Order: sequence, then C-alpha cells, then structure tokens
Amino acid sequence: MTYGNAVELHEVSREYGLGVRALDGVSAVFPAGTWTAVMGPSGSGKSTLLHCAAGLEQVTRGRVLLAGRDITAAPDAALTAMRRRSVGFVFQSFNLIGSLTAEQNVALPLKLSGVRVPRRDVHAALARVGLGDRVRHRPRELSGGQQQRVAIARAMIMSPAVLFADEPTGALDSASARTVLGLMREMADAGQTIVMVTHDPAAAARADAVVFLADGRIVDRLVRPTATRVADRLVRLEG
Repeated sequence: MTYGNAVELHEVSREYGLGVRALDGVSAVFPAGTWTAVMGPSGSGKSTLLHCAAGLEQVTRGRVLLAGRDITAAPDAALTAMRRRSVGFVFQSFNLIGSLTAEQNVALPLKLSGVRVPRRDVHAALARVGLGDRVRHRPRELSGGQQQRVAIARAMIMSPAVLFADEPTGALDSASARTVLGLMREMADAGQTIVMVTHDPAAAARADAVVFLADGRIVDRLVRPTATRVADRLVRLEG
C-alpha cells in the first residue's frame, strides 16, 4: 500500500431524522496493515461508524477517506465501484446464498463485477480458510463457523484494502469464534487492514487496538488490549 492510513474520519457526524445524532464529530485513523476493534455500549454509534467508513452511509458533516481516496461526496455509482475494488465485508449473518456452493458464493462478488474468476483462485481462498475440502458444499451442509469462513474467503478474494467486520463472531459458538478470530489474526499479521465492530472483549483482545465510543463520540483508545482491560473499560462506560 502506498498510503499510511487505510481509513480516515475527519470530524464526521451522522444524523437521522429529527436531530438524532449517531456520530458526533468523530475523528479517527485506521492505519494500513492493522486490526482495530470498535466497541461501546448499545447505541453508541459503532455500526454507524463502520458504515460511514465503508461508504455504506453518507455522512452529514465531515470527511471520509478510504484507501487514500476522499469518498465523502462520491456519487453512488463511484462508491459501489470503490467498494467492489477496495473493500471486503463480513457480517454476523454470513449472507451466503443457500442455493450456491461454497466456491460459487466466494466467486459471486467478482462475477457481479464482471471479473472472470479462475477456479484455482477460488479454491485457494477456501483452502486458506481451512475449507479446501468443502468447495462444493452448500451453506446448509456447513456449520456456522464454516459458513463464516466462507464469508471471509468471499471478502478476501479481491484482496481488499480494508476488511470491515460487523460482529463477525456474534452468531458463533466459542470454538468456532476462536477459529474465525485466529484466521483474522493471521490475516492482520500478513498485512490485511481490519476494522471490526464487536461487543465481545475476548474478540477485541485479538486486535492491535480498540477504539471505544459513547454517545456517538470516541472516548477512549486502548493499544495492545487484553480481554480484562477491555472489559474494565466497557464497565466504566456502561456504568
């Protein structure tokens, strides 16, 4: 990457309807090649921050730079093209298509972009997440943890500048969650930028840093987190 920060937010506010302010003058940078967890009480603005950073929602005020480009006022078509080229998404609900196999689900984003996907690349992506022997399985034939790993392979097939994850372990049992988090840690160690919203201190502890939100503002930051330190900060915010 030729830029130092994968994502930059400058005095970003996001308002809805009758003056409801989900984000209130947030400034933050997410350095390239790092994994940052975003935490805070319910309603603190975590998912809104992620959506604005990824260009899924337009900010009310401020500026957003994604992969070195100012996307603040970009038209929808340009944002869509930018996301397909530079962004990967992993959500709690997996968002796999039940009628498609694992390899077809992984290849789908590229096909929608008009890009021919060599089968060997799709198989390599699934092998990277430990599913090289499940390429022809459909979601109903996979466990929750395996489905999330298919979703990660799908997100990674385009080598995105940033991987945005919204509660990626929220629907998983503890063993599956550890597997997924271990995979994400390997990706971060290899230089993948990850911005992850989570409510789980154990998940946040796998990141390089944690940003804490309250009432739409960044109120704290923790570097080299541990689950205990993260939980303590959350208790103080929610108390």
